Amino acid sequence: MNDSAARAVLQRTARERTFRTHDGVDLFYRHWPATAPQPRGAIVLLHRGHEHSGRMAHLPDELGLPDFDFFAWDARGHGRSPGARGDSPSITDSVRDVQTFVDHIAAVHGFAAENVAVIAQSVGAVLAAAWAHDYAPRIRCMTLASPAFKVKLYVPLARPGLALMQKLRGNFFVTSYVKAKFLTRDPERIASYDADPLLAKAISVRVLLGLYDTAERVVADAQAIVVPTQLLVSGADWVVHHGPQHAFFDRLGAAVKERHVLHGFYHDTLGERDRATALDRIRSFVLRRFAEAGARPDLTTADQAGFTREEADALAAPLPAYSPRGLYWMMTRASLRFGGLLSHGVALGHATGFDSGSTLDYVYRNEPAGVTPLGRMIDRTYLESIGWRGIRVRKRHVEELLREAIADRRRAGGPVNIVDIAAGHGRYVVDAVASADAAPDSILLRDYDARNVAAGNALIRARGLERIASFAHGDAFDRASLAALSPRPNVGVVSGLYELFPDNAAVLTSLSGLADAIAPDGLLVYTCQPWHPQLELIARALTSHRDGQAWVMRRRTQAEMDALVAAAGFRKVAQRIDAWGIFTVALARRL
Repeated sequence: MNDSAARAVLQRTARERTFRTHDGVDLFYRHWPATAPQPRGAIVLLHRGHEHSGRMAHLPDELGLPDFDFFAWDARGHGRSPGARGDSPSITDSVRDVQTFVDHIAAVHGFAAENVAVIAQSVGAVLAAAWAHDYAPRIRCMTLASPAFKVKLYVPLARPGLALMQKLRGNFFVTSYVKAKFLTRDPERIASYDADPLLAKAISVRVLLGLYDTAERVVADAQAIVVPTQLLVSGADWVVHHGPQHAFFDRLGAAVKERHVLHGFYHDTLGERDRATALDRIRSFVLRRFAEAGARPDLTTADQAGFTREEADALAAPLPAYSPRGLYWMMTRASLRFGGLLSHGVALGHATGFDSGSTLDYVYRNEPAGVTPLGRMIDRTYLESIGWRGIRVRKRHVEELLREAIADRRRAGGPVNIVDIAAGHGRYVVDAVASADAAPDSILLRDYDARNVAAGNALIRARGLERIASFAHGDAFDRASLAALSPRPNVGVVSGLYELFPDNAAVLTSLSGLADAIAPDGLLVYTCQPWHPQLELIARALTSHRDGQAWVMRRRTQAEMDALVAAAGFRKVAQRIDAWGIFTVALARRL
């Protein structure tokens, strides 16, 4: 019996199950167990837009791979999962659903991320790519088939028109008029598509526009993705553009990557008439990845050489004073100086640094203030900049994960001792404790800036927390002083600190000090800034708390930050990210 005949007789039977998402929604999925006695891993299938897991049900048999379990979900608003058809609260929620699905597969079915491969198509491929970028999962590999990085909207100015209508009307739905004959040349697939009652022919405008925004960010920053990746490009695709797919591949940071252009294929790459060609390449790629150790590049030295180092060096380089760009940023700095005469927030940034604890506390409070109504209007505009909105979301995420850490240590028994090694004014810790189910036994807040120590102690007194909380001067990069913390913490917090320091050796020293201090099985809440849309504005126009120098940031990808945390002796167990992909907050356990 040849290989294709052997695969044809497998005829796996799907088991129907659900898993619960972060917001309590139960999503439907199918599970095809391996036919071999000892499974090697799991294959996760992510369907294209409008469709559902049933449209990928042919793949477990056609791909073969008898020693792999297969899993396929119905995304929110699709197939047998709940929600308005073609809708989701946001693309960010859908990407987080991917993480929750893989966590569920690990917890319930026993497949760690290192033994998972993802095969995703169209919109599902965008979700997979965004997940790989934003969450840096340590999966074995992923195949992206005809990713919908840029959907072909044949109406001129359709995207800005939809955005304007969304502002005026709120969320609404757009019906897809793509016919099955433009998706595949397989007569059976065309007939089944036309007869399928579970297809979602409409898509919400917030999902469609969110898809565009997320795809543009991921394509632009594809160097951050280190997951071994296979890209399948359908050569005769009527639905999505090829250009962003090739740009994504060219920028992709994975050491192992391969691209295949399938000439004559329509958009339904995995359901095309001649899909055996594509499936043979996927099968070979998966088997090769599982035959080798899941090696990844050493990102702990990415501060020495790498694309974020080059980016930061370019931002630090002075511009010719009378060049167009030099003049533009000179005018921008002048406008900020004028704004500082009227806006309290801008004035505070000039006085203490736009990255100072005082500035962050002002942003957290989010109460516009200034001289005259014009000054308050300038201040409101300043506080509504995308970076500061992201900072406030980061604060909420820090508080959320800190409450989870407190609850986790309470369940484990014994006292709960918290330390924040660079707390600024400590507002997010104090607010998290105020809303926790049970108060910790002790809170130690530290900061290097005497102004922050004084403001933090005042906040502690104002909240009546003197019995359990104290604020002291401390160096977050002094390993010995961190290791000697008393009482010994079992919950550590470091928020917004490492983003300000480009040197990984210093960050690893600080993390190692936390690892020395935090009791085994204790938890660490840490932040990262993997992306920012205003890096040049920050570098050319804003000043740092460090001697008023230009605030030049070197981004750390999520994979790099997680690598440093792992090198210090922690394992990431949860993560949050804002809707713009700017700031992440993660929870890690001390091994």
